[in-house]
Amino acid sequence: MCGRYALYGSISRLREQFGCDIDPLILDFPPRYNAAPMQRLPVIRQLATGERVAHLLRWGLIPSWAKDETIGTRLINARCETLAEKASFRNAFKSRRCLVPASGFYEWKKVAGGKQPYFIRPANDRLFAFAGLWERWSKPDGETLDTFTIITTEANEALGELHDRMPVIVPEDDYDLWLSKDTHPELVRRLLVPYDSVLIRMHPVTKRVGNVHNEGQELVAPLEDRAP
Repeated sequence: MCGRYALYGSISRLREQFGCDIDPLILDFPPRYNAAPMQRLPVIRQLATGERVAHLLRWGLIPSWAKDETIGTRLINARCETLAEKASFRNAFKSRRCLVPASGFYEWKKVAGGKQPYFIRPANDRLFAFAGLWERWSKPDGETLDTFTIITTEANEALGELHDRMPVIVPEDDYDLWLSKDTHPELVRRLLVPYDSVLIRMHPVTKRVGNVHNEGQELVAPLEDRAP
């Protein structure tokens, strides 16, 4: 699964890498080193006009038919193998796909005496683009809430030593394929594969990342060369 990630650096990076406009609400978005479910985070969506826009959406998908918003806490991830069958994701998979930018994400490895967190980042200086789905839910008072989930697939060889799942990461050349409503379903499904191991780097980090209230650059810094 993917339950924690980071997004830091200039917000202008979104415009440069994703070719998107930036919603004014994001312009003052601070670096996040411990992004967690139920928080409002940048997501790239494609409008009917074909333009891409980065908006703030809440992490934890709420289907349009949900009776209340608590379901969002259970839908932070969506398994790629069952997207077309699950009622919670089926409609969004057809027409409400999005990209979730990330500087990297965290995963925990079971070790003697507990779990050791690792930070996984791109091998280059770009951002990951997680494959995501979004939905719009209407509250009882009529207010709308846009939410998203991150799609996962089986782990690649490198990540397999930490966990059996990882986020689906969309290559830059395939952003159009993923975002367009006109993409043939078979082409979309071909993107739901593990990311190439050679394109990532990972290192152990402080266990402080396990507390959602902790923030700061030190959370992604590699541990010293010592036993974790």
